[in-house]
Amino acid sequence: MKSWIHSLMSEPLLGVAFLCEEIPFLFSSHLVSSFLKKKKMSSPSKRREMDLMKLMMSDYKVEMINDGMQEFYVEFNGPKDSPYHGGVWKIRVELPDAYPYKSPSIGFINKIYHPNVDEMSGSVCLDVINQTWSPMFDLVNVFEVFLPQLLLYPNPSDPLNGEAAALMMRDRTSYEQRVKEYCEKYAKLEDIGAAPEEKSSDEELSDDEYAASDDEEIAGKADP
Repeated sequence: MKSWIHSLMSEPLLGVAFLCEEIPFLFSSHLVSSFLKKKKMSSPSKRREMDLMKLMMSDYKVEMINDGMQEFYVEFNGPKDSPYHGGVWKIRVELPDAYPYKSPSIGFINKIYHPNVDEMSGSVCLDVINQTWSPMFDLVNVFEVFLPQLLLYPNPSDPLNGEAAALMMRDRTSYEQRVKEYCEKYAKLEDIGAAPEEKSSDEELSDDEYAASDDEEIAGKADP
């Protein structure tokens, strides 16, 4: 008897199915469906943990935003054979509760010049993500396949940056030159993690220093 119970406890789904068939008056359909729902709901959570651990064990630098496992930053380098090569971006990733059945939200923290990326917010066009997303993808695929393909093959017919899309269709050479200018200005290692507040405070500090130096020069001139 004890071995029979132990075997059912070790395989809870089989145990529920067996007991429901053999002793139906003990298990209502509501209890069974509730049990199966909990088992199903735990699957996306485990998948998020597994995919995040896999990403952390790869060559990508991951920085958690909070104590949860659904929001984090990832360091991403522009793909070779593209005008984005040499640039480095901090990517914000948000995993929905339904991940991997629903695609993650992806956004560039530092600026990038791209038809399918909003220049101000850094958000990536949702249509571009959803059209290619599948539960078979994981987070490593996002940074090894999806984002490199996005930068290698922009889609100017579905733009979030209309200026970049128009320039790409009108003059590809000028477009690539603009991309490189943005990489040089906004996509260097020192640009990653530099919060706007920190930049403005530094600028204010340097302004104060300039004012102090001006005062010293004036005092020096007044002194005989």
